[in-house]
Amino acid sequence: MSTTTLPDDPQLRERFTELKPPLTPQAATIEANRCLYCFDAPCTVACPTHIDVPGFIKRIASGNLRGSASRILDANILGGSCSRACPVDILCEGACVMHKQGRHPIRIGQLQRHAIDAFHDAGGDVQTAPRGSRYVRVACIGAGPASLACAAELCRQGAKATVVERRALPGGLNTYGIAEYKLRAAESLREIEMIRRMGVEFRFGAGIETAEDLKELESEFDFIFLGLGLGAMQQLNIPGEESEGVMNALELIAGYKTGRIRELAGTVVVVGAGNTAIDAANAARRLGAETVYLLYRRGERDIPAFESEYEHSKVEGVQFLWHRQPMGIRADAHGVLLLDTVQVREVDKELVPIPDSKFTIACHLVVPAIGQSPITDLMRDFCRIEVRDGQIVIDRATGQTGNPRYFGGGDCTNGGREVVDAVADGKRSALAMLKIAEAMYA
Repeated sequence: MSTTTLPDDPQLRERFTELKPPLTPQAATIEANRCLYCFDAPCTVACPTHIDVPGFIKRIASGNLRGSASRILDANILGGSCSRACPVDILCEGACVMHKQGRHPIRIGQLQRHAIDAFHDAGGDVQTAPRGSRYVRVACIGAGPASLACAAELCRQGAKATVVERRALPGGLNTYGIAEYKLRAAESLREIEMIRRMGVEFRFGAGIETAEDLKELESEFDFIFLGLGLGAMQQLNIPGEESEGVMNALELIAGYKTGRIRELAGTVVVVGAGNTAIDAANAARRLGAETVYLLYRRGERDIPAFESEYEHSKVEGVQFLWHRQPMGIRADAHGVLLLDTVQVREVDKELVPIPDSKFTIACHLVVPAIGQSPITDLMRDFCRIEVRDGQIVIDRATGQTGNPRYFGGGDCTNGGREVVDAVADGKRSALAMLKIAEAMYA
């Protein structure tokens, strides 16, 4: 069954033009020839999946795009998504030696995209060992980047992997949660279609919610990989939060990426200041909202979003309200939302309301974006897996939990990091499972 089921939406593409358009073949060749091909490759070290950056760029310079893509995919099966969604200015490009010379770093992310896009456009497939040549069967719960990377690596080496996903489409945040101007849902699904052709099986609409669900998986599979993500967005815990016109950031982003939300109007208030909050605020502007406020309880220097994301949101027209905390949501006689806020200040590391500082914002949509709640209770209670600070505890070298049949990776084990970190976790776990299985059947 094909995983690519989202219709093309020209209006969506027009509104969500890419922040970093693809390089032309000529521009890619010129950029590739700027690379010094460093022998110690700090860019490769900075990448959590350790892509051979000089190696793939040198192949672009010589016109060998297929070889370049193969070098990338050997290390990172989701190299296409990562080329678009990774904070390259902090990771590979941030480590580029060109910085020391006062020159612009090599555009590694765009070169990576150039090679992978050419690979997909040519209908490229990843070579795999004969299916079933390795005697191990693995279920991967969740169809996000960690599970996809784990399943792909298993199938690449001849094992059997099945991805179990409660939603209708695979990809996790790559499909549903990353802003369309960074990573289009169609691009995420095209990449996953390649993974499906590697032999990965998918079961959609299959939520794992009870001990019985896990028992069934344990009876069918040798190992289980937990790629659960972080779960639902956290609540604001204020009166009126259940009002019509309140929609969390992931719902907003998933809504427009899948075509359910086509436009917004009036005033939108996003509560929070992480990267997801920024994405939601930018999206609201692109969907037509006249005014978008991002409300944050601390100051400009305290925001958790990347600086580049914050600076770009200013260009999009997002306005910021600092040191403001939401207190309640109500509606006036005309159905307009009234978000009551109060100004706060920090006293002994605690946020204290300032007297007589109440301020009410009339708006049409309130978008909470204050983080996600981990889904870990079932794992702890049934699987006897340690959960610490809401995160599944794993051996970082192997991905294995305290229960030897269970492995994990991605946001449920690291609290929410980058796509590339999840890919690294998934591949690491797959290799550990294969090593254990090899010893068992030796």
